[in-house]
Amino acid sequence: MSKNRQHAAEFLDKALADGVNMREEEMHFSYNGVLYPTVVCNPDTFKALESFEARKDDVILVGYPKTGTNWLDHILSTLESTAAKYTEEELKQQVAIGKELAMAQRLEFGDPEIYERMKKFPYRRILITHLHPQALPTSIFKKKAKVLVLIRNPKDTAVSYFHFSNGMTCLPTSTWDQFFTKFMTGKVGWGSYFDHVAEWDKYINDENIMAISYEELKEDLNLGLKKIAKFFDFFLTEEEIQNVAEKSSFKAMKEKSSETHGSAGDIFFRRGTIGDWRSLFSEAQNQEMDRRFEERLAGTKLGAKIKYDIYCKVRGDKQPS
Repeated sequence: MSKNRQHAAEFLDKALADGVNMREEEMHFSYNGVLYPTVVCNPDTFKALESFEARKDDVILVGYPKTGTNWLDHILSTLESTAAKYTEEELKQQVAIGKELAMAQRLEFGDPEIYERMKKFPYRRILITHLHPQALPTSIFKKKAKVLVLIRNPKDTAVSYFHFSNGMTCLPTSTWDQFFTKFMTGKVGWGSYFDHVAEWDKYINDENIMAISYEELKEDLNLGLKKIAKFFDFFLTEEEIQNVAEKSSFKAMKEKSSETHGSAGDIFFRRGTIGDWRSLFSEAQNQEMDRRFEERLAGTKLGAKIKYDIYCKVRGDKQPS
């Protein structure tokens, strides 16, 4: 669980250690036509996930890799604990229970028995996942659990994913040109970015599903926190919202990244800016991404929320950061 930061750091440190001696062809496996990283996922866990029992009060965050899920995980955990007014003793109990149950920090991570252990968690659960809706257990939708869908513009997502992959020993390294081709063809962990956004767009009119963008959170974090709090029925004062925002700045999280993410802290929290794609994209790659976005996501509600023309078009003016 996200409340158990120490366990998350240990989990990531083990993943890095396990990846050191792995051959590139061993680093991913395919499940239902989508690639997943071997050190954190396995096919038996995916089979067990099908029968996972969601709770109506589960707080669920969905986001493609490198769209800001680690950042928003922290935000959700802080909002929920602030709203719930847990005592110090209750917070200690949550950490102890989380470590005892050895629950991974992503819904699809870990061993197949993880879902049985999750049943024993007595507090409101915060569940984070990179999966598209068809890969999630049907109980999430049947129980009408609330799902927050996080999106980020595809150019910055690709660049962030490239640096992340090259920094993690358990993922294949590549040149930018090689990675760009993999990203555009969906030959990376969790598959195609475009498939992910397009599939979640089909659910966006559901009253139990809300979308928020990485860019709007960067532009006005306080406003974004208020939207999230309202959606999940977290009742916080203006002062509490401001306090959460201060604790959730990129600088604050980067400073604590070694505690929350172990030796991978600097890899997870590299820059946290908008417009970093300009450092790597060639003119041809810009045009290819523009065409793909137009073909797959233009005209969709999530596509509109990305504000592609503002954040991804080549201009002489400086992009927001």
